[in-house]
Amino acid sequence: MELIRIYLDRLPPAQAERTLALVREHFDETRFAWRGGHDDECAFYYRIHSPVLLVEYDNHPGVFLTNPEPARFHVHTIVRAPNGNDYGRDLLAQHYRLHHGGHGAG
Repeated sequence: MELIRIYLDRLPPAQAERTLALVREHFDETRFAWRGGHDDECAFYYRIHSPVLLVEYDNHPGVFLTNPEPARFHVHTIVRAPNGNDYGRDLLAQHYRLHHGGHGAG
């Protein structure tokens, strides 16, 4: 939970607490995956996945940086709500459902 809290602490406090409460509700369905080394030099990737939260941390190779292989100094992270409560919503389907009786174009 402490690792998850690190990511959620970036949210406004009320939203962070609501999300943390949801994560606690689904904690038995939460999974952690790791790929990579364990020493101070190895690049690695991890993923925390539950019905209400997805966190990914990944070391990347450079595009404009000089590292052709993933490196610890080049990090990408993502925090998402896999149940559709974030920017991943299908807005077109939502529009059809709300304004066209659920029927799509065509």
